[in-house]
Amino acid sequence: MTTAAIIVAAGRGTRAGGDQPKQWQALLGRRVIDWTLEAFLAVTEIDRIVVVLHPDDLNRLAPHPRITVTVGGATRAQSVRNGLEILQADPPTHVLIHDVARCCTQTAYIASILYTIQSTGSPAIAPALAVTDALWTGVDGRVTGTRDRAGLYRAQTPQAFEYTSILAAHRAYQGDAADDVEVARAAGIDVTIIDGHEDNIKITHPHDFTRAEKILGNQMDIRVGLGFDVHRFGPGDHCMLCGVAVPHDRGLQGHSDADVGLHALTDAIYGGLAQGDIGRHFPPSDPQWKGAESHIFLRHAVALAREFGFKINNIDVTLVCERPKITPHATAMQAALSEITGLSLDRISVKATTSERLGFTGREEGIAAQAAVTLVKPCA
Repeated sequence: MTTAAIIVAAGRGTRAGGDQPKQWQALLGRRVIDWTLEAFLAVTEIDRIVVVLHPDDLNRLAPHPRITVTVGGATRAQSVRNGLEILQADPPTHVLIHDVARCCTQTAYIASILYTIQSTGSPAIAPALAVTDALWTGVDGRVTGTRDRAGLYRAQTPQAFEYTSILAAHRAYQGDAADDVEVARAAGIDVTIIDGHEDNIKITHPHDFTRAEKILGNQMDIRVGLGFDVHRFGPGDHCMLCGVAVPHDRGLQGHSDADVGLHALTDAIYGGLAQGDIGRHFPPSDPQWKGAESHIFLRHAVALAREFGFKINNIDVTLVCERPKITPHATAMQAALSEITGLSLDRISVKATTSERLGFTGREEGIAAQAAVTLVKPCA
């Protein structure tokens, strides 16, 4: 099965105010259309995206290998048909049709709609929210009557269809339509309703930009990274642990300064970023890292997280050994980690445990460390 998406973006959107159509207006430092496209591009199962634009806007999108631009029509229905027609040369099995002004639609939600139509065999899937408020009619600011809300829904997009069915429906349809469900039903296509999402709002009026900012600002990409490392004891008079030289009758052995705590923490950050481990970034075969101070590795991981747009939210390091005793040095270790990472002390935990005299740590042959980090960044 193949899937395409049509983003309808040819309207002028005058009710939203501003000096240009709403899809080109700024929202949290980006254009509305950019938020919408990012969410769809992140769905890898969507093979192609057709963006339907007003003739005056054709040069406003940067080229992208998965995006095709076409010209819209005088009505929404005509614009959708133009998008469907351009897919005819290499028709997909399914198509998602979406209003560009619904820029808060989440990638996971789009993927779930696509999965539903592909797995159920339904010819059409449409998300909607049941109406729960009382309904009135009114004239000149006065209530003139009420309406029964039973069986009423607020329609949303993206709406999903079998491609050949919705193309035929649009070719046969005359006039404009509120959405593609109206076109599909006119052609006798059975449409299945699925649960919509309250955050999937459509920007229509000026105050909707504020609502969208709150929704998009609260969406986050949260990652958890785990790290583990071990170093054996050898000759020496101290151990480097979490950036602190701890006096001991033996030292830890390794290619660098063998700071087992910093190594575990560094790997935790790389892991949360899906960027491998220390060995990928600082190969032990490279002589320049012989005896290197391990804070170099941790600083690189912190900088990489920042480059990827992530903030390190908190750090938790556990050292496993019988000796040396860690607790007297834990505060100094927190301070060292704070200096390296830039995190405040209340977001850094350093603690220790023994292995109850079991295993290599119990026999005092070395020290093990495990670390966990949480990485956070806003996302669409």
